[in-house]
Amino acid sequence: MDQTKEEKSITRLEDSVLLTESKKGFSPKVLVIGLPIFIIQLIAVYFVTANILLPRIQINYSGNVAAPAVKDAKTAAADSASHRELGKYVYVVEDLIINPANTDGKRLLLSTLGFDVPTDQDQQELKAKDVVLKDAVISVMSSKELSQLGNMAYRDTLRTEISNRLKQVLPKVRINTIYFSKYILQ
Repeated sequence: MDQTKEEKSITRLEDSVLLTESKKGFSPKVLVIGLPIFIIQLIAVYFVTANILLPRIQINYSGNVAAPAVKDAKTAAADSASHRELGKYVYVVEDLIINPANTDGKRLLLSTLGFDVPTDQDQQELKAKDVVLKDAVISVMSSKELSQLGNMAYRDTLRTEISNRLKQVLPKVRINTIYFSKYILQ
């Protein structure tokens, strides 16, 4: 009888070893349950990143922290009317040579800018105050580091800063947008 008890315990031990060895192998449940859960997680991460995180990063990077205000019908109509005339009156400042900050004159920026204004009066005002206009643009652009000027995403911020500076210097002139037709860093 002692041997039968030993044989039974050995048989149980062998069965438990076989069970643990079979559990160590690959289970099809991993594919059936795990793979769809993994794919759902990937899709969720993509949508969170694309729809929530990236817009916040772009807003913070461009410097526009304030949320856009809701416009009434009259303001929206006036904006759409002015947008229809974009490019009608453009004053061009040709070939400005700018020394970026902290380059000791070893690096240069060659730029041509176009100032889109809503009326012919604004365009004539820019022509009359050409020197003041160029000085304001050079002041803003020469205060920027080479890394900022070389970054394509920074151009919108640069446009905003130039526009704000021109509002200070030429308060009567309204500017729709600023175009960079030539922008060469050397």
